[in-house]
Amino acid sequence: MKTADQPTEPGRSPGFRSGFVSILGRPNTGKSTLLNTLVGAKIAIVADKPQTTRTAIQGVVTTSLAQIVFADTPGIHRADSTINKRMMETVRAALNDRDLLLFVADASVNVTPKDVEAVDLLKKTGTPAVLALNKIDLVEDKSRLLGQLKRYRDLHDFAEYVPVSAHTGENLDELRNLIVARLPEGPVYFPADHVTDQPGGFLAAELVREKILLETRHEVPHAIAVLVDKWEETATFIRIFATVYVEKEGQKRIIIGAGGVKLKRIGTLARQEMERFFTKKIFLDLHVKVHAEWREKSAFLDALDWRTMAGKDEV
Repeated sequence: MKTADQPTEPGRSPGFRSGFVSILGRPNTGKSTLLNTLVGAKIAIVADKPQTTRTAIQGVVTTSLAQIVFADTPGIHRADSTINKRMMETVRAALNDRDLLLFVADASVNVTPKDVEAVDLLKKTGTPAVLALNKIDLVEDKSRLLGQLKRYRDLHDFAEYVPVSAHTGENLDELRNLIVARLPEGPVYFPADHVTDQPGGFLAAELVREKILLETRHEVPHAIAVLVDKWEETATFIRIFATVYVEKEGQKRIIIGAGGVKLKRIGTLARQEMERFFTKKIFLDLHVKVHAEWREKSAFLDALDWRTMAGKDEV
């Protein structure tokens, strides 16, 4: 414990606040976009497909007054496969030992019974929660937001209610300030330039998966997994060898495309984004393999998450 006459930690001012905040919500509410915007870097992939996020993604925001350690989580859903059960176990783990919960809801759609179930999940904890009513840029009649906020207020006594747009940045400064105000005084957990705990290989694999989600038809997305097989790095160059796994031969043909055109485009888009993130020249070598029913195979699922997802199959 530090007394008043002791020096503060490097980069820490008196009254410095810090803590851990889990981002929760239904699929497609914009949780990952919100995380990226708050952090100021793309550390979580984004696509208009449910269950794009498969594990907890850490993002750190550091200012002269505070450090917020966010954890983005998979969308809350009913689990019907081994991978989905593990995703929901990740969500449940993110409810524990947090200073604050950030529940993200979609302002552009009506509240559904599934939204009610999602709120019920966080109500089981004693942790205060902030409601971020996202996508207000998609709501033309802003008076509708009052009804949405009232509906969520009836469902749960949230600590704060903030209409925001992760896409335009509207009200995000207010959201950030409200979060900081509810954090305890604490240490600087990470260096000021630290933005995520994910290693480069995991980020690269996720970027490849994102481009596949954006470039392929609806029958492909949930059957995709990407693993980096080899990573070679110098001061100016990164060589990445990765394998895209699917469950059926037809999915493999879709990703590769006629004459390999689709896979080449996916690789180009992923490489360009990697170069922006890593600020190095990237050589990306992609291959596609069929691994039938990989979503039900625990050993393969362990390999997908660098932390090794430790969910319970019986959830």
